[in-house]
Amino acid sequence: MTAIVAYERAEQRRERMLAAPNYREGRFFNPTGKKPGLKSGERWNVMREYARQKPRTPPGPLPMVDPIGAWRERSRTQLRSTWLGHSTVLLELDGARILTDPVWSERASPFESIGPRRFHRPPVALDRLPPLDAILVSHDHYDHLDGATIRALAHTAPFFTALGVGAHLERLGVPAERITELAWWEEAEIPGTAVTIAATPAQHFSGRGALDRNKTLWASYALKGPRHRVFFSGDTGLEPELARIGQVHGPFDLIMLEVGAYHPAWGDIHLGPDQAMQAHARLGGAPLLPVHWSTFDLALHAWDEPILALESATHDRALPLLCPRLGEARDVMDLDDVQKALVHLDPWWRSVR
Repeated sequence: MTAIVAYERAEQRRERMLAAPNYREGRFFNPTGKKPGLKSGERWNVMREYARQKPRTPPGPLPMVDPIGAWRERSRTQLRSTWLGHSTVLLELDGARILTDPVWSERASPFESIGPRRFHRPPVALDRLPPLDAILVSHDHYDHLDGATIRALAHTAPFFTALGVGAHLERLGVPAERITELAWWEEAEIPGTAVTIAATPAQHFSGRGALDRNKTLWASYALKGPRHRVFFSGDTGLEPELARIGQVHGPFDLIMLEVGAYHPAWGDIHLGPDQAMQAHARLGGAPLLPVHWSTFDLALHAWDEPILALESATHDRALPLLCPRLGEARDVMDLDDVQKALVHLDPWWRSVR
């Protein structure tokens, strides 16, 4: 692992990006060298599926919890997660508050009137968030890097992200001195805390327009405190470095994996529930918090298909599945909570009508 100093100047960040081993001819590459996108021969099949227009949105409102009351109390175990929708999680880890991939906008899109629209409102308003120690942006796609949200949070906390993404953040108003970029296998300390953030390999792609494909890096992340460790997948396929990530940064106390927006045609760059189970095992296992589902229609499956498949898979393997309602704060290391997740899972998604 390589430790870096936080808050480099933009020029220094650029120099490190150009020197990255997986950066060639102006583009970043996946661990396997696979090109992102649809698998060969799948384009027409996918177009036909889209034309069928299967129902993919919830038939009714999703249950939601106001987290403010829970946030007023300290975490009992120094490891608490609050899922706020899609890949947005407020993680309280050994005294540090870290917000992952914050998205509060109505659409995951560069436009206000077109693009994937939220199924539900955010469980809490941006101005009601508690003080943050770090904001983590996994990569530059619109459902992870939301311009309006970044502008609102620009001066609230330090930002940690992957190589090249800092330029987007600066354009959105984040001061350069608040931005730390990481290459795979680099890590940095969150100032004023005992927690470090390490960037780890992921198999995905990047770009916010037609002309910038793979010009910035994408990553997964390990968050490490004195007592607890958490893995956050960002967006990824089933890439070959997962076992090494578990060996270098584990054992983990919580594993947050993307489980939605999957399809066989792009199975190399998104996990989905079946591959999430394989990734979970390679990482060494831990309570599993599924993310990247139930907020935006980004694929061809029904809104609840990922969790129904994951519910069945984790039950068969007797694995602790943490699947709180939106806005529900959960003390991950509380034995009662873990056992409740394992034995008395509350399948709230079944009640959506």
